[in-house]
Amino acid sequence: MAPKPLTFPGIFSALLAFSFSLLLFCHPIIGGHNYHDALRKSILFFEGQRSGRLPPDQRVKWRRDSALHDGSTAGVDLTGGYYDAGDNVKFGFPMAFTTTLLAWSIIDFGRNMGPELKNTVKAVKWSTDYLLKATEKPGVVYVQVGDAYSDHSCWERPEDMDTLRTVYKIDNAHPGSDVAGETAAALAAASIVFRKRDPAYSRLLLNRAIRVFNFADKHRGAYSSSLHSAVCPFYCDVNGYQDELLWGAAWLHKASRKRVYREYIVKNEVVLRAGDTINEFGWDNKHAGINVLISKNGAFIFFYSLVPFVGVCKQDKEVLMGKADYFESFKQNADGFICSLLPGISHPQVQYSPAYSNYLSHANKVVPCGETSASPALLKHLAKRQVDYILGDNPLGMSYMVGYGARFPRRIHHRGSSLPSVAAHPARIGCKAGTRYYLSPNPNPNLLVGAVVGGPNVSDAFPDSRPYFQESEPTTYINAPLVGLLAFFSAHP
Repeated sequence: MAPKPLTFPGIFSALLAFSFSLLLFCHPIIGGHNYHDALRKSILFFEGQRSGRLPPDQRVKWRRDSALHDGSTAGVDLTGGYYDAGDNVKFGFPMAFTTTLLAWSIIDFGRNMGPELKNTVKAVKWSTDYLLKATEKPGVVYVQVGDAYSDHSCWERPEDMDTLRTVYKIDNAHPGSDVAGETAAALAAASIVFRKRDPAYSRLLLNRAIRVFNFADKHRGAYSSSLHSAVCPFYCDVNGYQDELLWGAAWLHKASRKRVYREYIVKNEVVLRAGDTINEFGWDNKHAGINVLISKNGAFIFFYSLVPFVGVCKQDKEVLMGKADYFESFKQNADGFICSLLPGISHPQVQYSPAYSNYLSHANKVVPCGETSASPALLKHLAKRQVDYILGDNPLGMSYMVGYGARFPRRIHHRGSSLPSVAAHPARIGCKAGTRYYLSPNPNPNLLVGAVVGGPNVSDAFPDSRPYFQESEPTTYINAPLVGLLAFFSAHP
């Protein structure tokens, strides 16, 4: 991962290009897509991002064990988890968000995943096992392993890395309600996934989520203030920590069914600015997700927003049936966001293609949007067009998922994929020795199957080149929501 500027300008432009091309560019459709194959590959991607000691059933064979001493400098075990993107740093904030979305996918779309359900559950557990380690000590959350500047100065395989594995934490004196709140949300959401599969593990996850949330709420502050030099500009929280507190409370309410979290949401709706900036949803800004989750629990459907290919959406039957009037404002906020996504009336910075439909169908509802309305059929159609665009129905006729279709990115910005595997090149490849592979015009020797890259630029061109990291780098939080979306369309093509 190259340094991520605070505004992601290239990725935003790519997303706008998607919007405009879908609206204005009449290109031929390349036929039906195999959504189940894309689903299988989108989940396989996470095995290529694993850190730590790999399990016997590891399917991405060109990867090997890595970062087996993470946490040792702080006297803790922080092995495992995921590398967030094309680098070798473990960033806790996007990892937790990835986990929340994967868990949400299973909760609402697991029944559509078929044989891939077990692999998706494994993907969640690989992350939650790490998050449990990172939150084991009360009053402390370990939020990052690896010095990003040291890591980004090298181009080397995770199996070879000798860059600084500095451990960063938040605590009472150095708060981080944003990353702690997201971690609580991830653990709570995952507890629902394991409620019947492994009740003891589910209880552990939920109890830890409660403790981490209490810590986040009691010691309020942004981790990008406490750890600015370490996390900025990579995953700097520019939207504040308030949204993560409401997000965490919403997931704890869903997971625990305890009234205290509902009361927390009602009490803090204004104080924590629940209605703010509902024009995106991603690892940094949860406002849109908060409103749709709180107001609409039920069936998981996705919308795509400002963060590349990312978004989720929920519906609550209680609100739809008028049984929870104190959440009506959340419903209004959520419906307003959905309206902003529709073609022709979109907010200038929002991707417009959601699938906000199953729960509307079940409740016999549409969302009124001025002179038009967001019907279930329209929303499904828009969501399908966007996922089809990612899979190849676009002006370039290429898939933006590695390994899917006949034409896909071959030179992605990813260290492990672009360097020879340990099996092919057993000798160590040093920090600067990898530069020639980074600059090589040759395709990556190892296919990171299922990786979805940032996407085309503002002119709808895609430079299939490693140095163009905003277009060519995959991330876990791009793939995470896509898993649920592909599951849905696997069952409803």
